[in-house]
Amino acid sequence: MKVSSRRRFLRRIGSTAALFSATGLPALAMDDQKIQVLKPEHRYSSSDTIRIAGIGMGLMGFGDMQVALKVPGVEIAGVCDLYDGHFDRARELWGKDLYCTRDYRELLERKDIDAVIIATPDHWHDHISIAAMRKGKHVYCEKPMVQHWEEGHAVIKTQRETGKVYIVGSQGVSSIALAEARKLISGGALGEINLVEAVNDRYNALGAWQYSIPRDASPETIDWDRFLGDAPKHPYDPVRFFRWRNYRDYGTGVAGDLFVHLISAVHHALDVNGPDRIFASGALRYWKDGRDVPDVLTAILDYPAGGGQGPFQMQLRVNFADGSGGGNRTRIYGSEGMLEWGGDRFTLKRQRLSKAPGYGGWDTYNVFSAEQKKAYEEWYKSQWSEADRKREDPVETRYAAPAGYDARVDHFMNFFEGIRSGKPIVEDASFGLRAAGPAVLCNLSQEQGRIIRWDPQSMRVK
Repeated sequence: MKVSSRRRFLRRIGSTAALFSATGLPALAMDDQKIQVLKPEHRYSSSDTIRIAGIGMGLMGFGDMQVALKVPGVEIAGVCDLYDGHFDRARELWGKDLYCTRDYRELLERKDIDAVIIATPDHWHDHISIAAMRKGKHVYCEKPMVQHWEEGHAVIKTQRETGKVYIVGSQGVSSIALAEARKLISGGALGEINLVEAVNDRYNALGAWQYSIPRDASPETIDWDRFLGDAPKHPYDPVRFFRWRNYRDYGTGVAGDLFVHLISAVHHALDVNGPDRIFASGALRYWKDGRDVPDVLTAILDYPAGGGQGPFQMQLRVNFADGSGGGNRTRIYGSEGMLEWGGDRFTLKRQRLSKAPGYGGWDTYNVFSAEQKKAYEEWYKSQWSEADRKREDPVETRYAAPAGYDARVDHFMNFFEGIRSGKPIVEDASFGLRAAGPAVLCNLSQEQGRIIRWDPQSMRVK
């Protein structure tokens, strides 16, 4: 690291003073079991009541609603779903008089609803997002923001024209762990970034989207035609309805469901807009249950210089039959360190190469004659001072959110603060497309077997 960037790094990490002494980086040396516990902001308030409705009450719909209601001053006003059994569950949780409908447009007409949570299948995201904002509702939309990248521009345009608050649901970008990682990286902790490696593997049927199907599923309890929307027509099929992520007609596969989380986190941590070259390869290897999306997918995304970073490469992988047990991690490699995070914790490993290249080891020096070795050693010492030859010992520091911390709550707090006070949204519509675009283009690359060129500024295929 250059002297100027090293000084900048030391200045930027001043807020984590507990980790550093006046002597600088050596104070980072800690016991392997010691973890720096991060402190979340205490900013939950209920200055104004916000009434929300849920559209799409599957796993994410119920999960999102339960988290949103943890924020003070937030009330539920109704839900929309296409399976009657989800109404029964909603009334069990939030009262027998809860307003329920199969038609999202009925919710949007209600004047007592301020915002909606959209957790429908992906092919409905753009339609409902645009309709909701046109009806004066603020929108929390699950990731990916759109099923096809072209749809994203209409969402962005509508948000700008209506002025409504719009946030995408990759909640990791609101994590205090990612915020701390972002600060350390921008301060120069890793030197020059050159590679990102992100993995989200699984090893169970539910993780591979073989979700349970209720015994009363039927054309009477499910609004199949409304579910299809603008997707290709298909006879009623409860498997497609409850396991829609497995089908291109309604979802975006592992790229749109999981790559998008990894991409979102990296974009926020590194303050970059996206790649300009995308290539992906994958296939259906294990879960041959009728799905038409890969269960193994790898991708390489090349990022141009920007956001204070030089060019770097990102490698992504999802494997739904990972015999090692699965796992989720993201590693950012730089010239002076590596940062690895998963969940709401991360580890920072720092070291620097010596200025001198060294000799010996696996080196041609070992096949020099005795006389050549002596001459080389004398020359080497004349070229490099003792300080130039010294290499710093690696230092590892661990950071974690406190027990019980939930980044989803902070993500909803950002959404509601945006509604109440106009606070900037961490994952707005433009951010959402810059993450969703490369993710869904991984699918296109895999299908067509070619490199896709993407403009991260205009958010369009070149």
